[in-house]
Amino acid sequence: MEKYVCDLCGYVYDPAEGDPDNGVDPGTAFSDIPDDWVCPLCGAAKDDFSPLE
Repeated sequence: MEKYVCDLCGYVYDPAEGDPDNGVDPGTAFSDIPDDWVCPLCGAAKDDFSPLE
């Protein structure tokens, strides 16, 4: 599964780790995260993330 990076602060969402503190279980693909999820560091919207290259 592909990692995604926040364009605003550089936080990297790793599907292997998820974001359990915010209700996203490990193993959750970025595309499967709810649309109202926000970056845990800066609060950016899911639309502000890009695939990590």
